Amino acid sequence: MAVAETVAISDQSSLWGRMPARIKVLYITTLHRTGGWLMEAFAADCATDILLDEAVGVTSGLSRLRDEVFDAVLVSHEPGVLDAVELVEGLRVGGHDEPMIVLGMQPSTAMDANCHEVGADAYCCVEQTTTRSLLWCFARAIERSQLIRENRRLVQADRQRLAHEQTEAKRLLDEQRAVIADLELLHKKKSELHEPSKRLPPQDPIRCQLPEPLVKHYSEMLRAYVIMGAGNLTDEMTTLANLLAESGISAQQTMQLHVHVLEKLIQDLAGRSARHVMTRADLLVVEVMAHLADGYCSRYPHRKSSSPACTTRI
Repeated sequence: MAVAETVAISDQSSLWGRMPARIKVLYITTLHRTGGWLMEAFAADCATDILLDEAVGVTSGLSRLRDEVFDAVLVSHEPGVLDAVELVEGLRVGGHDEPMIVLGMQPSTAMDANCHEVGADAYCCVEQTTTRSLLWCFARAIERSQLIRENRRLVQADRQRLAHEQTEAKRLLDEQRAVIADLELLHKKKSELHEPSKRLPPQDPIRCQLPEPLVKHYSEMLRAYVIMGAGNLTDEMTTLANLLAESGISAQQTMQLHVHVLEKLIQDLAGRSARHVMTRADLLVVEVMAHLADGYCSRYPHRKSSSPACTTRI
């Protein structure tokens, strides 16, 4: 997450749980219940500054929502004249995510469930709600809407980050496959140079043809290395390098083993923490190659001394 985003979230979170200093509200009502009494009630309470815009009828309300931005929407419920439940449901289906509160004469027990089921943030009964309570309904609804939007943005950013890490991991695996292919080509050319009549059969440079127990052992080591990091598996690394050297495993075969196990691990993790896994895996393969080179170097004097004696000319 960028520093600017973190600061913005921190600034916003410091306001959570508090009454906003200013709230712009669209009041959708009918000619039978205009908003003059509401303006007087809000003016008498100094907890926050309410800018109340009145829209008479559904058509007028939809037009105002299309042309302007409001912090919250207050809908008057008048059965037979203006069905607030139906209106809120239509607004939600149409993609409006503004905080919405229904205000009516019916008791809360009869309206709460219906309002919440269609997406309203709250229902307030005129006879049971004080001005301050209504203001806090606005504040909580606005806060909830901001949290939902922030969570949606963070989820989208996380998905984009995950997709980027998966793409980067795929690119690095492709590069390592190219290294294996180059090693295979070099080995083939060297064999043909020393024995022109001997042609090596074509092989898949990516396919791992090592014993399954060795593959399983390396897989367990890679998982442990990803968690513990460098310097914690020195003994295990030395043992593995000695085993590879004693078995005559080449650097190319070791890379094949590494790429095969790494690709399987990333697939099992479904791309999660791909960057971290790739970074630790790169360190692991470098360390394995270093131990493997040391293992072959330590065996070279023994092989040289055990070879037939050469005739020395004086």
